[in-house]
Amino acid sequence: MINPITIVIVSVIFLIYGGLNYYIGLRGWQALFSFIPFLSSKVYWPVFSLLSFSYLLSRFSEKFLPTVLYEWLMLIGAYWLAFMWYFLLVISALDLLRFFDRWLRLIPIEQKRNLNPALGLAVVIVVFGIVSYGAWNARHPQVNHYDVTIAKKAGSLKQLHVVMVSDIHLGTIVHNGNLTKMVNMVNELKPDLILFAGDVFDENIESSNKQQVSDNFRKLRAPYGVFAVLGNHEYIGGNAEEAVTYLGEAGVKVLRDSLEEIAGSFYIMGRDDRSGERYNGVQRQDLKTLMQGVDPALPIILMDHQPSQLEEPAGQGVDLQVSGHTHAGQLFPIRYITSRIFEKDWGLLRKENFQIIVSSGYGTWGPPIRLGNTPEVVDIMIKFD
Repeated sequence: MINPITIVIVSVIFLIYGGLNYYIGLRGWQALFSFIPFLSSKVYWPVFSLLSFSYLLSRFSEKFLPTVLYEWLMLIGAYWLAFMWYFLLVISALDLLRFFDRWLRLIPIEQKRNLNPALGLAVVIVVFGIVSYGAWNARHPQVNHYDVTIAKKAGSLKQLHVVMVSDIHLGTIVHNGNLTKMVNMVNELKPDLILFAGDVFDENIESSNKQQVSDNFRKLRAPYGVFAVLGNHEYIGGNAEEAVTYLGEAGVKVLRDSLEEIAGSFYIMGRDDRSGERYNGVQRQDLKTLMQGVDPALPIILMDHQPSQLEEPAGQGVDLQVSGHTHAGQLFPIRYITSRIFEKDWGLLRKENFQIIVSSGYGTWGPPIRLGNTPEVVDIMIKFD
């Protein structure tokens, strides 16, 4: 039986989402589309409604639709989420200016009447330009390099070359072609160690299986191995166990509240994602318990998908943590929010002997666009001293 609270929450979300889209659709009709000959509101509103609700339709009807139709609805809906976001920002700003102009009277009434079609067309062009650039940007990942020093000896190792990737979100939208590019970028860097800091998969692992990404993962080369941790999206889709199995078969070892001593020189440690408790009822181990038996004289590298509660790894002697999750906001200006939620939402942070590198991620979630940030592969050169 469905929880009544869940029904209420879903209903409120639908009402808010529908209301925001109605606002966009109404302004679009008033400012531009009502001026197009032969286009009636009886055609406009059904088409607009199908477009604006295509993402939700795909999410709730996946089991009933043919795969091709589902994937097209998902893709169209995902792009619409980006259009919706920027239409809201631009239209709201213009309506706010229009509201203040009631008192300021900067634009004569005669010109206001003739302004609508031109302004409406300008808004559409601007938003199309923004989303188009964001789609291009999302498909052009960069390699970002960091030099860090750990004040410990690592056996005979003087330095360690690590490549870290987070938030690929393999699934219906981020597919095998994106993975092929990522594998080539990583291998060209010739790393000693490869780390995946969570959200390798989006919610739909079956879609990724069909794309046969295993062969791509097996092409990764690193003498000290390829390791991963789970992110929140593997749990959201209820596919955490399948993700572990699938990655393991592809040569990627998933660390779930566990660690490996590598070549007697350093530790690589992976924490289960903190969101797992909400989905499987199992609380992850605290870091103090996880580190029992660890030789603190050796360098300790920790993977934890979400860069939260940094005082814990800093207090337990972790030397370097790698994380993702934030996407650096993904869509401008959301980074103004993520930068306040997380102590570090992107880049390198040093806190005495503790250091953390947070990646903006390689893929996307929801809209396949990025604005105000770039997708990345993180290249880390660690020197031991």
